[in-house]
This record gives sequence, C-alpha cells and structure tokens, in this order.
Amino acid sequence: MVLAVFAGLPGVGKSTLAARVARELPACVLAVDTVDFALQRYEVVEPRPGFAAYGAVAALAEVQLGIGQHVIIDAVSPVKAARQLWVEVAERAGVPLRVIEVVVGDDAEHRRRVEKRYQNRDHEGVPDWVRVLERQAEYEPYLGPRLVVDTFLARDPVGPVLEYLTV
Repeated sequence: MVLAVFAGLPGVGKSTLAARVARELPACVLAVDTVDFALQRYEVVEPRPGFAAYGAVAALAEVQLGIGQHVIIDAVSPVKAARQLWVEVAERAGVPLRVIEVVVGDDAEHRRRVEKRYQNRDHEGVPDWVRVLERQAEYEPYLGPRLVVDTFLARDPVGPVLEYLTV
C-alpha cells in the first residue's frame, strides 16, 4: 500500500493527474476540496477555513489504508502543517508516503487553466486567478523527497508517477 499526495496550487492539474493514476494503480482519490465544498454547502462554519476538510480526508485515508487500499490525496497542501498531517497518516498506517508536486511551468498556461476552470465553476469555492496568486504567495517551498511533475511540459506523466509510487 502507498499513500500518495498530489500537491500544488489550484489549476495545475492535480485532480486530473490523480484520477488518471488512480485508474491505473488502482487507488481511491480523496480530495480535500470535495470535502471542503461539502462542508460549505451544509453551512459548516469553522474558525480555520479548510482545517476540518484536511482532518476529514486524513481520517478517511487511514480507514482506506487500513483495509488495504492505495490512497491518493488531492490537496494543495501549501504549508508544512498540512504536509505533516500526511506524514503522520502514513506513519500510523505503516505505509510509504510519496509526494507528487504538480506544477505548470508556464504562467500564461496556468492562468488560462485557472480562468477556464473559474468560468465553468459549479460552486463558489473555485478560485479565480487573483486568489491563486494569493495562494502562491502563501505556498511554502517543498523540502524533502518528492516527484515534481510539470503538466505543461510532460507529454504523459502517468507512467513516471506510477513508477515513483511502486518503487
């Protein structure tokens, strides 16, 4: 079993890549945004926005790992505290943690993707380009082992990601 964390700014292609890898592995995908949007829809108010969603996804990941499933986390994971949560889940479950940091190496392409996603949004939680830039300013550099995937340059990153996850 493996706990794979697909991290990176909104609009870089985390969810798309995570879904493609999940079909091949196979694995369940647990997306922090999905939980966060559901909490908002049910008017769950919390003092630290997003905190409960990370906690809920971590709890679900432990359950899935405990029954023998590979788990993919789809989350921005912008700061050390969020990233430490995944380390702790992997340690408690006794599985390796593999981080895939997803980026878009071309700012114009990243903006195009974000704006298209925002235009087609089906809920208010989808960030616009200004909000993504704000998140970028808050995003702490990743330290430690990880696979960096540039979805602008990579022709088909699924193979290298699968190789990284199954080593």
